[in-house]
Amino acid sequence: MSQPTLPDTEGLETSAAANAADPSPKVVIIGAGPAGLTAAYQLLQQGVRSTVLEADKVVGGISRTVEADGWRFDIGGHRFFTKVKAVEELWHEILDEGDFMLRPRMSRIFYDGKFFDYPLKASNALGNLGVIEALRCVASYAWARVHPPADQTNLAGWVSARFGRRLYGIFFKTYNEKLWGVSAEEISADWAAQRIKNLSLMGAVMNAVLPKRNQTEITSLIEEFQYPKYGPGMMWERATEKVLAGGTDVVMQTKVTKVRHAAGRATAVLARGESGEREYPADHVVSSMPISSLVRAMDPPVPEDVQRAADDLHYRDFLTVALVMPESAGFADNWIYVHSPDVRVGRIQNFGSWSPYLVKDGRTCLGLEYFVFEGDDLWEADDADLVELGKRELATLGLVDPALVESGYVVRMPKAYPVYDDSYKQNVDVLRRWLADNTPNVHPVGRNGMHKYNNQDHSMLTAMLTVENILGASHDIWQVNVEEDYHEEGELKDRNPSGGTGRDAPITNRPRPATRTPS
Repeated sequence: MSQPTLPDTEGLETSAAANAADPSPKVVIIGAGPAGLTAAYQLLQQGVRSTVLEADKVVGGISRTVEADGWRFDIGGHRFFTKVKAVEELWHEILDEGDFMLRPRMSRIFYDGKFFDYPLKASNALGNLGVIEALRCVASYAWARVHPPADQTNLAGWVSARFGRRLYGIFFKTYNEKLWGVSAEEISADWAAQRIKNLSLMGAVMNAVLPKRNQTEITSLIEEFQYPKYGPGMMWERATEKVLAGGTDVVMQTKVTKVRHAAGRATAVLARGESGEREYPADHVVSSMPISSLVRAMDPPVPEDVQRAADDLHYRDFLTVALVMPESAGFADNWIYVHSPDVRVGRIQNFGSWSPYLVKDGRTCLGLEYFVFEGDDLWEADDADLVELGKRELATLGLVDPALVESGYVVRMPKAYPVYDDSYKQNVDVLRRWLADNTPNVHPVGRNGMHKYNNQDHSMLTAMLTVENILGASHDIWQVNVEEDYHEEGELKDRNPSGGTGRDAPITNRPRPATRTPS
């Protein structure tokens, strides 16, 4: 099985003579994830070579594909589906048509030892719940319509008001509490309104009775999606090859240490690699590093109140325990949502169902996903112990006999999800104002760069609009992903951010376990 190879980009640099002769703006891009590489690619299309600085040894950020011993792991599962026409076109410009596969979407909810089809199907749901529990759910729904919860500002109240308390407990409570690490009463209803606003109980019932193929009005009803045959990282490995071929520098394993600024503008980026620290002069800085880290890197330092705001932004982290087993031990789903409180795993992927090119003949690999805080017991556990935990939890769930597991791998991903706590908006506003007033040529983009729960297409769109801004436009990229309609719902007006890409994350009371390390 042939696989794409990432060129050795470490240490590649544009010569000083070439820089001196080039009248284009000097653009330094921090981060080689979807946002950073999209910015580099789009700049190159306009004749501007840039320098991309990446702290890791792998491109793609959370959209990378991790490879180990010939197995390839998708970190989080990335469906290539978007309503943003320009992003769709860019995907197919970077990768050849033969690189994409059209994959069926199949996912289920595992609850009380049973599998519930997702989207819901009447016969399946009724059979799993049983007539008595189904009647209780209907009665609970009817009661909620007449006597809705007084407090609908949180996930529990919002969902209960629309589905009834019993359906809330079955299909919403446990998974979301695993995902965010707090009780459902502490998760804002804003997130529920954005993610499931159109999936009413009546809509689910109508879809179960009269399903329509390839529905795109409701997120959970998408039936097919595109997927790069070697995983999402293939997109960003290929993008790296293309920008390198065009003369853009991609400098790996190089961590930004300072962003120098003077007289109301950023002037240079300092970064440390294996050969030491180097200064990169900059007319513009496009940053996908966490906005809190960006502000902490400012030289001279930011005022104390801005520093406090940066320190008060937090993240939810993520790890995958990948277990290799015979293909027959897997399942057809792309992923299964685990709504059982008896285990800590939140979701289980079957990488072989995403693409046969991720696995080996006769074998598959299940990715058990755990939502964690960097520094907690799971994050700090030995890989061997996590593999054993994964095997035990598969046995607890009755999904796979642990004896069938042949080997295991662990992938940790820090800062996977920006936490939307009770003060994050105010903190982000403080950082935005300071950057706008003191370094307007620094452009935050992407998920962590803007502390916004962006999907891959959102992140790419922020980078595309930022490049246009560098070249003279005046888009407000902070309007990308602010609407209550999920990005797979409704229509999108080309690249206009106000046209609707939206998905948001929940606002929660800030979870700070005692074992958690500072962000």
